[in-house]
Amino acid sequence: MSKVLIIGAGGVGSVVAHKCALNSHVFTSIMLASRTKAKCDKIAGEIKEMHGVDIETAQVDADIVAETVMLIKRFQPKLLINVALPYQDLTIMEACLATGVHYLDTANYEPKDVAKFEYSWQWAYQQRFKEAGLMALLGCGFDPGVTQVFTSYANKHYFDEMHYLDIIDCNAGDHGKAFATNFNPEINIREITQPGRYWENGEWIEIEAMSIHKPIEYPGIGPKESYVLYHEELESLVKNFPTLKRARFWMTFGQAYITHLNVLENVGMTSIHPIKFKGMDIIPLEFLKAVLPAPDSLGENYSGQTSIGCQIKGTKDGEETTYYVWNNCDHAECYKEVHAQAVSYTTGVPAMIGAMLMLTNEEWMKPGVWNCEELNPDPFMAHLNTQGLPWNERINIPLPHEYPA
Repeated sequence: MSKVLIIGAGGVGSVVAHKCALNSHVFTSIMLASRTKAKCDKIAGEIKEMHGVDIETAQVDADIVAETVMLIKRFQPKLLINVALPYQDLTIMEACLATGVHYLDTANYEPKDVAKFEYSWQWAYQQRFKEAGLMALLGCGFDPGVTQVFTSYANKHYFDEMHYLDIIDCNAGDHGKAFATNFNPEINIREITQPGRYWENGEWIEIEAMSIHKPIEYPGIGPKESYVLYHEELESLVKNFPTLKRARFWMTFGQAYITHLNVLENVGMTSIHPIKFKGMDIIPLEFLKAVLPAPDSLGENYSGQTSIGCQIKGTKDGEETTYYVWNNCDHAECYKEVHAQAVSYTTGVPAMIGAMLMLTNEEWMKPGVWNCEELNPDPFMAHLNTQGLPWNERINIPLPHEYPA
């Protein structure tokens, strides 16, 4: 039906390529490209061996618009799935505009020299994509991505007004490493060491990093200490659902992880500012990334589950209503299917689903720049159940949060 170009061959890129291959009735021709072609070739070999599907591979430096344009012109895809670094979002969007190709990513753009996560840079492309008759779907992973679909689904089916939103994200897996991040270490550590933020009563409240925390009970897992972070989907959710009085994002971290992170931060290893070393400029966080285990190496022998969901309180027909929707994903089962751990899987599968809907569902192909909650959630929710991320819901149950009287 359609050609798809995937840029990025890390853990998430591998999952996207595997799942596209498993849905070859939609993705009839697949190319995987990255800065290092050998990584693409390794993934292509696994896909051929596991699923019997051939995919093409290529080398590209996505920092350079002209290189990406040349690759797109050679392969001529209908859609480009960007699972490279978020620093490259804008150059890849430019290449898509130059070649008339639809665009999807899983994380919003951030400048390399400052840990700042916001959609303004990409939302600014709205008119250009609309005038070109092209669609750009932003943040179509799990969080961001599915969490926004969950919220939209709740708003459509269970609420007249949503007032309180808590996104809760738990990884209760064990990879056996002393310290490792489950997705790109550079992005992960930048995300959790910046000040926290949440939305309340029409304004952003900034807090010291990791300063608000409490145990939250996760289905099938139990209580885990959870910390308030700033996460990018909050920005678009409070914009698109203005009845929200408070919106927060919680993520679990074990004490060993916190201890390692504190030590690394205290000695300067999480800094994104260059220092001189033997006459060369190096960025400590980039060096740390080089010595930590690669996220795509963690899949084998990874045990346990992730649990990610949305807990919402609001009103329906004048009555107070609560709603909890979530997915649990098993690391070992993900490895059996696509040789990946669950954090990569929960990001890569929704990216494939978003791409599939853009190519097959008229409601999900709209010129312009969009976030996931701005589109009909129902077909996406249906595909989650058939593509490996089944969801559960509970209505009118007590939620583990305090609410104003």
